[in-house]
Amino acid sequence: MRCMDLNEALYTTRAMRRVKPDPIPRAAQARILDAAIRAPSGGNSQNWRFLLVDDQAVKDQLGPLYRESLDELWRTAYKDRIAAAQATPDDAAGAGALRVVRSAQYLADHFEGVPLFMFAFAPNDTSGGSIFPAVWSAMLAARGQGIGSALTTVLGRYRREETLAVLGVPPNSGWVNVCCVSFGYPTGHWAVAQRIPAHEVAFRNQWGTGLEREIAVPLWPAAADG
Repeated sequence: MRCMDLNEALYTTRAMRRVKPDPIPRAAQARILDAAIRAPSGGNSQNWRFLLVDDQAVKDQLGPLYRESLDELWRTAYKDRIAAAQATPDDAAGAGALRVVRSAQYLADHFEGVPLFMFAFAPNDTSGGSIFPAVWSAMLAARGQGIGSALTTVLGRYRREETLAVLGVPPNSGWVNVCCVSFGYPTGHWAVAQRIPAHEVAFRNQWGTGLEREIAVPLWPAAADG
């Protein structure tokens, strides 16, 4: 397996929701999990659990719950944003928002065809502070093997109890499903994610005090930073 440059992984690991149905080899799944548990956790407690789902019968039960959850997200938290984007579809911001909606809806519509999901759990913790580093490590490990991923929290937010029941999580155990990550070989291509430049969203020492330089273009794979 090719050893991927760290910067390549960091700059090109973005949400890949359109994936092929090809199964993820168990060896690749092992690498994903092994990378995840090397991440830091609060007090080095390592108080996490990861549940891999590749069984079709389980995915068939989760798919309707996921679509219900996403529909609720569109009707509530994203309602105003979607309305604004639909009103200005030719505007860059509006077009970008609509692309995200289409991408997320694609995952929902094809949920049962995604080859692998990873559900991450933390005890009595809805913030995810001690588990999101592990989840991100899992996603980077997947990228290193050419596997796309996308993180979502809607099942734990809108269909929490139903999801725990499908997954067989013991009731009243205190385990919180912080997020779910989909994995699959992407149908599209890898590219550097387009984002608002860092200098527009970062300050130094005091809120509102800008950085000493602009970072107008991605620093990878551009020339080395001087």
